[in-house]
Amino acid sequence: QVQLVESGGGLVQAGDSLRLSCQASGRTFSTYHMGWFRQAPSKECEFVAGISWSGGSTYYANSVKGRFTISRDNAKDTVYLQMNSLKPEDTAVYYCAATLRPISIYSRDYNSWGQGTQVTVSS
Repeated sequence: QVQLVESGGGLVQAGDSLRLSCQASGRTFSTYHMGWFRQAPSKECEFVAGISWSGGSTYYANSVKGRFTISRDNAKDTVYLQMNSLKPEDTAVYYCAATLRPISIYSRDYNSWGQGTQVTVSS
């Protein structure tokens, strides 16, 4: 399995931007499809964005499409989530996750997870 550590969360105001990073170690990062998920208090974990192992394909939840961008740098073993025009409803703990299965919007299909980073957006 690959080990994942997220960073970059924080407290921002509505309309601000943040960039989350997820540093991988262990197994060969470039073979994994990667996803970002989030979980708000009392809510289910939800898919935010996904990227294929090569970076050639990306996927987004409708709620973040046009505002968030997922990218990866396989030379640095890192995946990023650029979040622009943040809204209070984006407040959640954000997790990155890795899978060797076909890229998926379902958390059950990912077998490596980071510890999460808190993003809080004030109105």
